[in-house]
Amino acid sequence: MRLKDKIVLITGSYTGIGRAIARRCVAEGAKVVLNGLREELSEPLLEELGASNAVHHTIDITEADAPEYLVQKAIEAFGKLDAVVNNAAIVASSNMKTTTVPYLERMLAVNTIAPFAIIQAALPYLIKTKGCVVNIGSINSWSGEPNLLAYSISKGALMTMSRNLGDSLFREHGVRVNQINPGWILTEHELINQREQGMPEDWYKKLPDVFAPAKRLFKPEELATAAIYLMADESGPISGQVIEVEQFPMIGRNPPKK
Repeated sequence: MRLKDKIVLITGSYTGIGRAIARRCVAEGAKVVLNGLREELSEPLLEELGASNAVHHTIDITEADAPEYLVQKAIEAFGKLDAVVNNAAIVASSNMKTTTVPYLERMLAVNTIAPFAIIQAALPYLIKTKGCVVNIGSINSWSGEPNLLAYSISKGALMTMSRNLGDSLFREHGVRVNQINPGWILTEHELINQREQGMPEDWYKKLPDVFAPAKRLFKPEELATAAIYLMADESGPISGQVIEVEQFPMIGRNPPKK
């Protein structure tokens, strides 16, 4: 098992990508600290993973004491911390006209500042275990879609932080930091989001090639595989890197044929 006896804190892990990562961590021998906003969503996952393998703490990660609470939950329950997965995020549309300063500040608070604060709180324990951090970003980190302005800004800042800390923390403390930039992933939230925008129920089955050369979107479980690799010892000294989980290159893509 690739994560045998490792302790992993995963934010935003009651649903979607975070839940897929939590399931895979436990399958690979780890114990996990789960986090989310809705307590009722934690119950089925805790039952599935087993009381000996998972604990949880329901809290908004932007609350002042949330990073310390989450880290201490891991230490109290399992005695150490080997990895942090910063997955919790706001994914919402906005553009230059609709992005207010308070809106941007909230986006940055959840998607960039809270992950930084969690890393800061976890660092003393990660130093002891020579642990690692995996930040879940987005391919929109590179430039972003016109209607994902605030989101793209926040994920771009997260990517810069990942590269910076991936160098400095590894050199000084042996703590690795990497980022995964997912493309379009079919999660519960995305299904709801697209329905709210007026898309038909089966929209994801009829995607144009420009968005999905594979004729489908990624599954959360496929992204979880990348996260497991970066947390496992087999990834060796890899740090300060950004892995794109996408169906096409962001740079140098061949233009679609008309």
